[in-house]
Amino acid sequence: KYLVQSSRDNVHLYDFHIVYSFSYKVPVLYFQGLQAGGQLLTLDEIKKDLPPHSLQLLNESKWTFITREEHPHLSRPWFTLHPCGTSDWMKLLLHKLGDKDRSLQYLPAWLSVAGQAVGLKIPLKLYYLFKATCL
Repeated sequence: KYLVQSSRDNVHLYDFHIVYSFSYKVPVLYFQGLQAGGQLLTLDEIKKDLPPHSLQLLNESKWTFITREEHPHLSRPWFTLHPCGTSDWMKLLLHKLGDKDRSLQYLPAWLSVAGQAVGLKIPLKLYYLFKATCL
């Protein structure tokens, strides 16, 4: 869960799930935003909460765009960062690493890019904790 102060009087709560896509063979970021009263946010409302660099990434990148689809485990519509280009940009991101390092670095690297596209800030501490537990 992630809280965003969208204005002086509005607080939005975001829920993020990472689900593996067997179709695309990559992780997919599912998310939804809620108003304080529990009403779901629209995509336009979500975009208003995004930092400018995230909006720019979504507008300019051919590999990142938001769609709405059924959550595979909850059977309700959630927003998702569409996974169609994930495999390509992950190959570019990790191409210089060996197989073992690529496996260890895949999820933190993916989350650092996918999270950035929707304004999710990944603490550096989390990256190091993940790396330490995998070694």
